[in-house]
Amino acid sequence: MTTPAFTPWILGLTGGIGSGKSAAAQRFIELGVHLVDADQAARWVVEPGRPALASIVEHFGPGVLQGDGQLDRAALRQLIFADPEQRRWLEALLHPLIGQEIFSYLAKAESPYAVLVSPLMIESGQYRQVQRILVVDAPEQLQVQRTLQRDQATPEQVEAILKVQASREERLSHAHDVLVNDRDLAWLHAEVDRLHHFYLTLRGGQS
Repeated sequence: MTTPAFTPWILGLTGGIGSGKSAAAQRFIELGVHLVDADQAARWVVEPGRPALASIVEHFGPGVLQGDGQLDRAALRQLIFADPEQRRWLEALLHPLIGQEIFSYLAKAESPYAVLVSPLMIESGQYRQVQRILVVDAPEQLQVQRTLQRDQATPEQVEAILKVQASREERLSHAHDVLVNDRDLAWLHAEVDRLHHFYLTLRGGQS
């Protein structure tokens, strides 16, 4: 088996809830960029039959399972939102496993660069494993408005999620590139296209 002549560099794509990072991620996929979503990887590691799920059930009890043996995310979320110590326990279990899942998938990339999408890029320390960071940013009022429309969440739930996520300032302090997504989808696509052409000129993610 021949190994590829290049190793794709990894772009970390992050942004707060409702910032539009999923729409930006979708555009990168349309442009043919190999992309992995940390949220998807987080779902893979807790599928029935995987060791992580057994550890979670052992720790929290069978109440975190649905009737079909799948993880009951809502039940688990209630347990950990109420108790920071339990959240830290869960993160310590899952973050390394999610990292393994992500990087084994990224290693298969055949595009000049690959994208890792993660809402908790900064908080989880994943930013240390990427070569460049793109932050999709939006005014907080707009983030809340979009999330309420999309998730049928309550304003209180959105505020709670914003509190757990890194602050905008913290995220932006790690950014190499910032895409302010406060207009329409066509504009967002044009911005991603522009960045994509720039990224194709980079070696190892640095200009």
